[in-house]
Amino acid sequence: QVQLVESGGGLVQAGGSLRLSCAASGRTFSTYYMGWFRQAPGKEREFVAVIRWSGGSTYYADSLKGRFTISRDNAKNTMFLQMNRLQPEDTAVYYCAAADKVPPRYDRRWYYDYWGQGTQVTVSS
Repeated sequence: QVQLVESGGGLVQAGGSLRLSCAASGRTFSTYYMGWFRQAPGKEREFVAVIRWSGGSTYYADSLKGRFTISRDNAKNTMFLQMNRLQPEDTAVYYCAAADKVPPRYDRRWYYDYWGQGTQVTVSS
C-alpha cells in the first residue's frame, strides 16, 4: 500500500503561482509513476502531469506545458507541482496519484492504483 497526502492548495489571484506537494509513504519503493490530476466542478477528472519515479521523465497535458512543472524529491518521497500564471480555469481539486506498475497510458486515471484526498486550488479573476 502507498499513502498519498497533498498539500499547498489555496486561493490565488489570476496570474499568481502555487506549489503543490504530495508526500508518499508506505511501499513507495514499488512506485513507478506518480502524477497529478485535477477535477473541476461538473467535469471529468483530467490528467495534468506525470513523473517517472526512477529517471525523472516527465509528461504534461498539452494545454499546460510551459506553465506547470512537475518534480520530485526521491529522498523525501515527495512530488511537487509548480503552477505559474494561474487562470480561473485552473480552479479545481488537484489529486496526487501513484501507479505501482508501468501504466499503458499515463494520462488515464484508471491505470493509477493509489490516490490522495485532493487539495483545492481556487483562482480568482
